[in-house]
Amino acid sequence: MDYVGHVIRPPSEAYSMIIQVTVGCSHNMCTFCGAYKEQKFRIKDLDLVKRDIDEASGSGYPFKKAFLADGDVLILPTDTILDLIHYIRQKNPKIERIGVYGNTKAIIRKKPTELKKLKEAGLGIVYQGIESGHKEVLRKIKKGAFPERMIETARKVMDSGLLLSQTVLLGIGGTELSREHAKETGKMLGLISADYISALTVMILPNTPLYQDYRLGKFKLPDKFGLLQELKDMIKNMNVTRKCIFASNHASNYLPIRAKFPDEQKKVLKMIDQVLVNRDETILRPENMRAL
Repeated sequence: MDYVGHVIRPPSEAYSMIIQVTVGCSHNMCTFCGAYKEQKFRIKDLDLVKRDIDEASGSGYPFKKAFLADGDVLILPTDTILDLIHYIRQKNPKIERIGVYGNTKAIIRKKPTELKKLKEAGLGIVYQGIESGHKEVLRKIKKGAFPERMIETARKVMDSGLLLSQTVLLGIGGTELSREHAKETGKMLGLISADYISALTVMILPNTPLYQDYRLGKFKLPDKFGLLQELKDMIKNMNVTRKCIFASNHASNYLPIRAKFPDEQKKVLKMIDQVLVNRDETILRPENMRAL
């Protein structure tokens, strides 16, 4: 397989056929992200991509899902994506779902009819990293989009029939905007009510502008109980309007949670409350077990 650099995929795609279509990220300005800082965004030669599909298809592994990497495949022309989806399904008739990352900029460029064509062809889920619902936090981290656009694009994806999985970052507002970040992010998540919602914890990487701010004292990360308070505030303000799966069980998080909302929302809040009251660190994930 012709993998270039570190191939990034969602945790839920661990057993998928991972096909690298692009290298890097077309935005590549987020202050917290170190994934693609050394890579210039480019689209790989499609004949090479198809050879990778051939190789993976011939491996003998019974793939049920495929994921098109890296960060910005959805920004490609729709006909190009359709061609790759058709090729994957031709070589792997048993594949049930194909996934892709979709940032706000990429989704804006797609017409509703294009998203529906992708859905009909076999695209099943779009992963959208929104990080925060607080406008000032999004400006500080140079996300490249504000809440209004994120809500608009999320609805466009869901209206097309595609599953939507959204990711937010605990701690990304620092201690300065911690409570505001949590509250506004929860409100936006509830308003959108995506199929899947994941909360990760920001980890400060040395090759990022956020690290420089951290070293200079311009950015202070909440401690583990401050992060749990954010999680509580976020969930408390998350008035979802449809059933969804909420997870904060990523390796970056201190308290692993996976639950059905709204059914188990009060139960989760009660559990977090108990941890905050007792301040028992023994039930939290140890630092040496946390990772991206």
